[in-house]
Amino acid sequence: MIILIFLIVLFALWSLWGYFSSRVEQTDYTIVQKARDYEIREYPAHIVAQATVRGTYRVALNQGFRIVAGYIFGGNTKKQNITMTAPVTTQKETSEKIAMTAPVLATTAGDSHIISFGMPRSYTLQNLPMPNDPRVAIVMVPVKKFAAVKFSWYQTDDRLKKMEKNLLSALGRDHVATVGSTLYARYNAPWTPPWMTRNEVLVEIAK
Repeated sequence: MIILIFLIVLFALWSLWGYFSSRVEQTDYTIVQKARDYEIREYPAHIVAQATVRGTYRVALNQGFRIVAGYIFGGNTKKQNITMTAPVTTQKETSEKIAMTAPVLATTAGDSHIISFGMPRSYTLQNLPMPNDPRVAIVMVPVKKFAAVKFSWYQTDDRLKKMEKNLLSALGRDHVATVGSTLYARYNAPWTPPWMTRNEVLVEIAK
């Protein structure tokens, strides 16, 4: 009985922590169309801090995250902490770099990935501190449209590939032209309760 009560309290505290830890600034977007199994969003122009990393998806995401996190946690010319935003995204890069907004973006050409963090809306290119690490670049991303699908629990490779396949299949069914490669977005810290996580697969819509 004591063990059961302990587990219930632990479950409640974990859920409470997950709720408050997810209350961070998130990327702005406008839903322009809702389909049966996805939605199309328009993202405004925004600033990202990004790093290019080589390796597998998981290795590059972890390394790139640490590089860009170093910038927002004081590794900049003003020694200033910059509030992190959500989500974190990973993307395969085409010949043209395609970056989305916060939190972290990864783009890939071969085994090369771009990991990007969206900057808070209060910053502009003029008042944003410059990174001390030369591997971090500050980029203004133009207005873009993305098709997106949401899912919860963990981002396993199999789940990501399945969601990506389903999204691309649905877009093909509806004759929606796409450009670039797929983005994987994660809105929560790794230790967030899985039933409270928000993950997304996104692909840019052709103009």
